[in-house]
Amino acid sequence: MTDYNSVLYWSKDESFCLANGWEYNQNSKELYQWWLNCVNNKSEELVRLGITLHDRLIGYADLASINNNTAELGVAIGESALWGKGIGFYSAECMMQYGFEELGITVFNAETHEANVRSKKILGKLGFKEISRVGNEEYLGTNGQLIQYRLFYKN
Repeated sequence: MTDYNSVLYWSKDESFCLANGWEYNQNSKELYQWWLNCVNNKSEELVRLGITLHDRLIGYADLASINNNTAELGVAIGESALWGKGIGFYSAECMMQYGFEELGITVFNAETHEANVRSKKILGKLGFKEISRVGNEEYLGTNGQLIQYRLFYKN
């Protein structure tokens, strides 16, 4: 819970909110309740770990929809000023290694918007392959195509 002020800061970053589907400048009490749930939620299907830089929470990485040896990978860097510096790539790489070593995950799925160039670049660099284009969702204020990816992990 000591990281709540970082999360509150992210909620005031319009670029982050637009890119991640967060309500911009969200009510602080609602955001606090959401963060409380994130911190205390124990789930067999979701692992969320914080990303830190110089002992400050700057984002999070998820393994969601965990089922047997499969999970969906997600990464969010909360401070848009830190985008494009390799933190997302490194965090995704670390989360995949964690998923493999601790949870036995060997198949990673991911999804991003067609317009999310950074995310597509990260997934490609990690070795993910596009498997489908299903659905649309808003990204940066514009409705666009979703792209699904998969990676068969080998350590």
